[in-house]
Amino acid sequence: MSRVCELTGKGRQVGHNVSHANNKTKRTFLPNLQNVTLISDALGQSVKLRVSTHGLRSVEHVGGLDNWLLKTSDDKLSPKVRKLKREIAKKSAEAAAA
Repeated sequence: MSRVCELTGKGRQVGHNVSHANNKTKRTFLPNLQNVTLISDALGQSVKLRVSTHGLRSVEHVGGLDNWLLKTSDDKLSPKVRKLKREIAKKSAEAAAA
């Protein structure tokens, strides 16, 4: 399983461990990913996602999963979340028309 946030696209970064003698060895910095269940208000269902804690805080700050997805561009999102975004946009358009 790749270590990439499904909402923000945040992935691993590469850097160095630096010793006291200034020797540099490669290392990776991994995002803090959590398996969470987020609730979509528009669809009325829950969705299991693998999200970084930074992404989770952002979703809470914006006011929920639906608001986050409608404001975020598609290039950062995983294919699973892009499909979810299309379904939410479709439901909100139906609700606005009614």
